[in-house]
Amino acid sequence: MNLVPKYVFFTKGVGSDKKELQSFESALMDAGISHLNIVQVSSILPPKCKEISKKEGRKLLKPGQITFVVLARNCSNREGELISASIGAAKPKDEKLYGYLSEHHAIDENEETTGNFAEDLAASMLAITLGIDFDVDADYDEKREIFHMSDKIVETKSITSTSLVKKDGIFTTVIAAAVFIIE
Repeated sequence: MNLVPKYVFFTKGVGSDKKELQSFESALMDAGISHLNIVQVSSILPPKCKEISKKEGRKLLKPGQITFVVLARNCSNREGELISASIGAAKPKDEKLYGYLSEHHAIDENEETTGNFAEDLAASMLAITLGIDFDVDADYDEKREIFHMSDKIVETKSITSTSLVKKDGIFTTVIAAAVFIIE
């Protein structure tokens, strides 16, 4: 059986509840993927895997379907804590090659910082695979310039979910996901 995904879409969600599991379920609901049996996988974006919209992707999935996802998740019940979860993506210019997805979650990082870290992580993993020479300690803006100038990486991006925990003792969960579709 060949389980190489043909499509991928990105989504995010936030949920809150007295119980941690229910807050996670609410975040899945907010992301539009609570009706699926989710199996977490690692971080390879398959060759020729086409990115589609969340709306298109949801039309291809059936309730109860076993669905592979790269998932970033964070949860807290400490009032005033800022939580975030992000998926970074890096796609090679050559569609016959694979790309990378990364998961990152943080506390007290804003959406931009968390998203940039996840994007940097995915792009750095792809750059190493492609043999692009760069300074790992450089800030992401410098590395991004090198990655794109190399003409080997066509796109980097991230999707990030953040939330402030509103009430002590009430769990808040944030998720970001890359959802794979196999046809």
